[in-house]
Amino acid sequence: MNPCSTQLVDDISRAISPPSEAWRKTALAHIDRLTKPLGSLGRLEELAVQIVSIRQEMFSNPVRKGVYIFAADHGITAEGVSAYPREVTHQMVLNFLAQGAAINVLARLHRAALHVVDVGVDVDFHDLAGLRHHKIAHGTRNMLHEPAMTDDELARALAVGVQMAACAASEGHSMIAIGEMGIGNTTAASAITCALTGATATEATGRGTGVTAEAHARKTTIVQAIGERHFGTMLASSPLEVLRCIGGLEIAAMAGMMLAGASHRMVVVVDGFISTAAAALAVAIAPSVRGYLVAGHQSEEPGHRLLLEHLGLKPLLTLNMRLGEGTGAMLAMPILESAIALYTQMATFDSAGVSEATA
Repeated sequence: MNPCSTQLVDDISRAISPPSEAWRKTALAHIDRLTKPLGSLGRLEELAVQIVSIRQEMFSNPVRKGVYIFAADHGITAEGVSAYPREVTHQMVLNFLAQGAAINVLARLHRAALHVVDVGVDVDFHDLAGLRHHKIAHGTRNMLHEPAMTDDELARALAVGVQMAACAASEGHSMIAIGEMGIGNTTAASAITCALTGATATEATGRGTGVTAEAHARKTTIVQAIGERHFGTMLASSPLEVLRCIGGLEIAAMAGMMLAGASHRMVVVVDGFISTAAAALAVAIAPSVRGYLVAGHQSEEPGHRLLLEHLGLKPLLTLNMRLGEGTGAMLAMPILESAIALYTQMATFDSAGVSEATA
């Protein structure tokens, strides 16, 4: 493994401490003093405690939210694993910048700053305004036949995510949603799921963008073959090697942003299947990242459920979505804002002069 990527993740990992246990206890005590029956706000209480332990009461009003979409192409599309042609990746990037996609609508509605990052789209955007230009390559190689990335490309893609986390912190974002765009990336996520969890290709492979039954069967066979080619079995030992062999460039960048986001003590809202694959890799690299993650939703992809179970994350929403783009994470953000507002604005029994329960 490239010493650059190893050194980068080692440096980031050393900068990550678990969310504060002292602040967690403080938050629990405060919530129990609020004017409500104990535990009556359910998971909102759990979320508030988690956020306080991450942010240590460094709240902003309103909450500064950022959505980051990482875009890249995948060489595996040559095997016919997607219902859509490869060109859709760059076409959707243009749609994001034209404010025409679902994530644009949701980001406007919920007052989140949207950032689109080109990590590896197979087209030259030149100086296109509004796009964050960080292209590493024009997509990954075909992982069915060779590793998706070189060691250098992996290190550079991880570094893009680290840089985006630093930008988010400098812009005052305390909560970030991480999404993606990349035709073929559900195949990569399925292979990553198998490599990290030991699941079979049949268990981890869904229909992605909606392929036919015949194409789905072929996609499953390809995911199986990818694992056998690179790891001998479906279970791999090194998360960096999984990233290098499978990709994609956007998944590596997302993993880098999640790692660095934790080091900046940001709440990291994970989106769907591909985003959760990146989260699983980040946690495999630095287990303390787990405490900074919130699962926005559970998608229709079977591998997504496997990864959420692997990480021990409970999704906030289950809306039968499978879009990506950060949409599920964006929809979860108002719930997290509600948890913060309840924690910071509700009266306590003492301050309101309300009697507490006696039995």
